[in-house]
Amino acid sequence: MWVATLVASEALGQGDISEATDRLAQAGFAPQTPIELEPGKAIDIAFNGDGGVARTALANLGTIDSIVQPLAHREKKLLVADMDSTMITIECIDELADYAGIKPQIAEVTERAMRGELDFAEALRARVALLAGLDEAMIDRCRVERVRIMPGAKALVQTMAARGAATVLVSGGFTRFADPVGREIGFGRVVANVLDIAAGQLDGTVQSPIVDAARKRAELEEACIRHSIDRALSMAVGDGANDIPMIEASGLGVAYHAKEKARAAADAEIRHGDLSVLLYAQGIRRKDWIES
Repeated sequence: MWVATLVASEALGQGDISEATDRLAQAGFAPQTPIELEPGKAIDIAFNGDGGVARTALANLGTIDSIVQPLAHREKKLLVADMDSTMITIECIDELADYAGIKPQIAEVTERAMRGELDFAEALRARVALLAGLDEAMIDRCRVERVRIMPGAKALVQTMAARGAATVLVSGGFTRFADPVGREIGFGRVVANVLDIAAGQLDGTVQSPIVDAARKRAELEEACIRHSIDRALSMAVGDGANDIPMIEASGLGVAYHAKEKARAAADAEIRHGDLSVLLYAQGIRRKDWIES
């Protein structure tokens, strides 16, 4: 049995629900009666058949996100998440570069790396080298002035943790941002790169080994082993090409407002809503969310 969860970014009307069930029927399924998760916001539609065909049938439903997955494994016991442009609204290195007066130069490289056009580790080292000599105090200033938590992030992480799930924030960014962000959101483990700093200034180097795509996947696999969690009960969410290996390795790989390559690799994508879509996708109703 499969379940399609539909979550509206605005309002979910009866016409939207009818269109979804009609699309499933036209694709050869016999969808069951929709079950309301949140009035005017989210529903479940259960069906038997091919999940991949159903995902295609439900694509481009206006401003509605649809997540199709096996019903038996929908509530996850492990969440592994990217940070920049996923759990927070910015790319930290781009904003830090703004304090050095070179944001356009660095942001272009970041964008290309996230699209998968550049080797991530090489691109990171090149960008960090351009920050050599920047006052260390600018890191904390940037974090306070620019970092904003993504809507739905705290509810997602804290609700899953309260229900017994392990949570890992794994970032190709830097510990000076990721550690406080991880604490604020409520992650159980945080993994990120370490900037080299000397005499109160950035050295222009980053410590090895770099947290790259392979490390992100390894963190997911190791967390499954550490917590004795079946891979089918894991979820990974990210937006860039360096998130693809962990997205592909997880039970439910989610592309969040993502680049094209990440979208193509994912089992599901969020294009319209925020991270709370992933609570509805697990069958968790709004009244049961936790957020401090």
